[in-house]
Amino acid sequence: MKRFLGLLLIVLFLCPLALAASDPNDKEGSKDPPLFNRMPGFHIYRYDEIEFDRYEFPVGPNKKQAVEGFHYFVIYYANDGIKQPSALQIAANYTNAIKAIGGQQVYSFEDGGYQCVTLKVVKSGAESWAFVTGGSNGMYDVHVVVKELMRQDVTANAASMASGLKESGKVALYGIYFDTGKAVVKPESEPTLKEIAKLLAADAKLKLYVVGHTDNQGGLDYNMKLSKDRADAVVKALVGTHKVAAARLAAFGVGPLSPVASNLTEEGRAKNRRVELVAQ
Repeated sequence: MKRFLGLLLIVLFLCPLALAASDPNDKEGSKDPPLFNRMPGFHIYRYDEIEFDRYEFPVGPNKKQAVEGFHYFVIYYANDGIKQPSALQIAANYTNAIKAIGGQQVYSFEDGGYQCVTLKVVKSGAESWAFVTGGSNGMYDVHVVVKELMRQDVTANAASMASGLKESGKVALYGIYFDTGKAVVKPESEPTLKEIAKLLAADAKLKLYVVGHTDNQGGLDYNMKLSKDRADAVVKALVGTHKVAAARLAAFGVGPLSPVASNLTEEGRAKNRRVELVAQ
């Protein structure tokens, strides 16, 4: 039940326009799936909503990616009298919509006159996948699966940070949070910041480089600046809120230049988005 409620809250947050597009011919109780409204002049013929399901999204030739989460399946039919869009037009509209909110096209292909496209976006703590099959015959369908990402609830304490610094000269932190593309430290980062302050209080001679890291999504210059801005924000929080002497900290950003995992998967990119403490 907790899993269901968590996913439902994310779905509601992701989809403020879920009820914005409707049609008198819609199947009773149906709605557009999260992330998207619909092509103009279409109504919902079939609507399925499964609170936890598994769907395999095409991600390459003869290759699929299984995703588990809140699953929506909608079939749209064109209303009488409208100018029907082409299969390519339908797929392109959905692709442009996902890119407009920071998502990406994963794979597209043509299958028996239908234009098919797999889309993906990570937003507001959820990873959402969509698969659109568009036809030029007045119908198309959409699968959307909203996958809740794992939250890092266990964070390093001062003792483990000290051990990591002693053994390897650095320690990676995954308990400092930022919104996508932002450099404002989120309130839920406070437990980790307190442990950093405790670490410094226990060793008066310790000085640290605070180093920001990103994944490889976006341009190099953008990520270099973002990683430096995030490191600066961490230093500012430690100095301003936790009264750490500014002379004991120095902020740097290396963007995507020092990955610890592959950037080809979301799991790998999540590991690469981190802040590291490095002993001076």
